[in-house]
Amino acid sequence: MSADVAHELQQRTKTRDRVRTRVRIVLALGPLTSVAGVVWGIAQPWRLTLLHPLGQGFWWLFSEPPLYVVLVGLLFRFVVAPGIVEDLE
Repeated sequence: MSADVAHELQQRTKTRDRVRTRVRIVLALGPLTSVAGVVWGIAQPWRLTLLHPLGQGFWWLFSEPPLYVVLVGLLFRFVVAPGIVEDLE
């Protein structure tokens, strides 16, 4: 085996490892964001008016910031991330 061929194979392996690492990072961003929203909801339960909806209107109940964070994380994972992963590969 030529040294040039061995070097080229080693370079391809390093490139694939970098791409796989980037893909894992991109795919992890959505779930990590969702987990952050859940942690935020647990850390500040008074922000979740669904737990005590007395006297609150629909829009007040609908606009829950921790729930938005969870939804954005899921949206990123299932809508945005597949396109980014496709581009990376």
